[in-house]
This record gives sequence, structure tokens and C-alpha cells, in this order.
Amino acid sequence: MSDFDVIIVGGGIAGASLGAEIAGKRRTLIIEAEDHCGYHATGRSAAFYLESYGGPEVAKLTIASGDFLTKPPSEFSEHGFLRRRGDVHLTREELPELPSTVESWPIERAELERLIPGVRPEWRRALFEPGCADIDVAALHAAYLRHFRRLGGTVRTSARLAAGLRRENRWDIQLEDRSTLAGNILVDAAGAWADVVAMLCGATKLGIEPKRRTMAQLRIGRSGLRDLPLVDDAKGTFYFKGEGDQTIWLSPHDEIESDPCDAAPEEIDVAIAINRFQSVVDWPVERVERSWAGLRSFAPDRLPVYGFDAEIPGFFWCAGQGGFGIQTAPAAAKMAAAQLLGEAPDAMVAHIDSTVFSPLRFTH
Repeated sequence: MSDFDVIIVGGGIAGASLGAEIAGKRRTLIIEAEDHCGYHATGRSAAFYLESYGGPEVAKLTIASGDFLTKPPSEFSEHGFLRRRGDVHLTREELPELPSTVESWPIERAELERLIPGVRPEWRRALFEPGCADIDVAALHAAYLRHFRRLGGTVRTSARLAAGLRRENRWDIQLEDRSTLAGNILVDAAGAWADVVAMLCGATKLGIEPKRRTMAQLRIGRSGLRDLPLVDDAKGTFYFKGEGDQTIWLSPHDEIESDPCDAAPEEIDVAIAINRFQSVVDWPVERVERSWAGLRSFAPDRLPVYGFDAEIPGFFWCAGQGGFGIQTAPAAAKMAAAQLLGEAPDAMVAHIDSTVFSPLRFTH
């Protein structure tokens, strides 16, 4: 049996970023059920840095993460993880309201036509959010895992949790291959499987629900698309961005209830996405080059969950990150690490009220 101070279940961005914050202070193990970390939501994300996404409380974590993502500490990377493109929130009606902390301004039809050539006439106005950027998810995730290992952290893949038992102030963990582990603190960073892990460890599930999000890469019969802004419907029915000179990434912005699984796209959802896209611009769609799907997981109030469980000692939640887990990862990891270690919060997050994200909010 191997002993650790902290065992993190899940090697996606949530587990990797938290692990990188604590590995230098505690003997830490990440166990990942798949044969490599980031196989599910992290590896399938078309992630953006979008300060307006997720509401005002999530925006605080996103904005706090901005400096790290733009210019990370040298021990993580010599380059930033963001590529700025801006976001056009299209509307046929009233302009959307964004959190007051988010920079934005309205644009009218003439500017819309410049930013999105071929936009259909019924789209008259938009709100432009200049801070939107692509996130290099693979590089960010790899940087966190690399830093975690450099600090002495251990990663074990193909290691699916079978059961966790709390006794004598420690966790006895059994994996499906019948090997055993022991640790003082167990972190549930299992994404879509967060409630499953909780129940395997005797904790009460919080109602974290996986929802499928569909993406498609389309070949378009026009060029010059790579540097387009992100384009989305203010009502949340589609978004697309330029990917290559003649390709875009498109989503119907779906959130379809799902069991935890290896998510796959369905033809109807890709067709819906294309239909919505063609209602926005007059660009000819030549073919679907590929499509994929991932699971975003939400707590009942759609806020992420960070903190110790209300009932089970040593069980720490790091879950429910929805579609904003990557853009909030730097700040969220520092906030969660302070809670887990019982330390004062880092300056990056000292102004953020961590109780907003506590699992204790579900016990009231």
C-alpha cells in the first residue's frame, strides 16, 4: 500500500492545476481512470478566455486568472497561453447585460459587417467584448502536469477508483485493479464522475450533472476566416470562431443531459448547429470535416464547488466547473489550495470570497 498526504481523483485541468499548487508542500498523487490525463472534458474543450461567461461570481475567478494566462511564471512556461480574438455577442433585439467588471461596448450594423462579412441583415447590433481570447488548453494542462511532477507529485493513469473508506483519520482507497492506496485527504476532481466518486467514498452527492456539448469543424467556401472574432448569440443558441483560413469551429451551445460517459456527437446536434450557423451568415458550408462532444458538469446553482465536504472528514470537492474550468483554473487552484492546506489565500485570490463556492452552501 502506498501512502500520500493528498490523493486527487481526476487528472484533467482541475486536478492538475490543484496538484501543481500543493505538490511542493504535501506528498500528492493524481489518479486518472483513463490511460492519459485530460481525456474527457479538458482534452475536448474549444476553450476561450471569456470574462463574461458564467456570471459575476465566476467572472471574478476568470479575471483573477488573466495575468497568469497572459504571462505565466517562468517555471510554468516561457510563453503565454492566450491568443486574443474578441467576442461579438450578436442580437436581433436588446443588447445583453454583462458583469460590470467586463469591458465591452455596443457596435451597430456597419461595424458588424466589417467584423463578420456576410452577416445576415436581421442581425442589427452586437456587444463587443475585446478581452476574449483562445486558450491553448493542451499547453496549459501540460504545464500544470509538468510542474506537478517537478515538485515531486506522482501521476498514476489507468487507475479507476473502486471504493474509498475513511477510518482512523485517513483514506483507504481501492482501485479497480485491486491495488490499494492510503491518504489523509481525498480530492474529488473527477469532472462528470464527481458524484459517482463521492458515493463510492460514502459522501452525499451534490447533484452535479454532466451535460453534453457538441462541436463541429466545418469547411467553408470562403477564405480569411482564421482571425475572425468569436461570434455568439446573446440568447445562447450558437457560437463559432475561425479556426483555419477556410475552416470554423461551431457549436449549437447545447447542454444535453447525459450520464458520465465517453461522449460522442449525434448527427442531429451537428445538423442543428449548421442550421443555426446558416441563419447568421451567407457563407457556403462545403463539408463537416470532423465533430466531437464533451461533458460539462454543473452543480445545481451552476457555480463550481471548492472545499471540504460538510459530513465526511478529509473529503475535498473540486468539481462542477461547467464550461469555465479552464479559464478559471489558475485562480481556482490557488483558492482551493489555500482551503485544502489551511493557509492564507494567495494575493491572486485574496479578494474573492471562497465561501460562495463552498459545498456547505448545499446544506442550508
